[in-house]
Amino acid sequence: MSTSPGAESERPVSDTPAPDRATRDQPAATEPSATSSSHEVAVRRAPKYQTFILIGVVVGLIAAMVLTFAFQRGPDEIDAARGEVYFSPGTVFGFLLLICIPVGIAIFGILAWILDVSARKKTHTVRVDKVNVRVSEPDAEAPPTATSADNEDNL
Repeated sequence: MSTSPGAESERPVSDTPAPDRATRDQPAATEPSATSSSHEVAVRRAPKYQTFILIGVVVGLIAAMVLTFAFQRGPDEIDAARGEVYFSPGTVFGFLLLICIPVGIAIFGILAWILDVSARKKTHTVRVDKVNVRVSEPDAEAPPTATSADNEDNL
């Protein structure tokens, strides 16, 4: 067998016991046939990007709420003579959502990518066995066809 990744070997599997006299009389078509193949595959841990992006959305939402209510000013604190404009807390929260959620998605997406790249360096090669079992069934009788009496409408 080769030790390079992707190498495979085919061999028959003989897990079934030797047939005795009672089973020798049965037709050979019902006996299962099995083959096994062995492969070397690379195994590594990988982050789930969907989870990281969802966490980025939640962090962006929380950041927008904190920023909205941390720096909130009332309408009586606004000086119109200096050109200041009052925005309601809902409007400020909406604008901050438009900024904080994409930033959170970007930060956590980059974090997931960095973790994915670092996990590629810790790849392990393992050997796996794949067993294919095939059971051939004896030819079954054809199903009965519908007669013309079954197709007529009884009014």
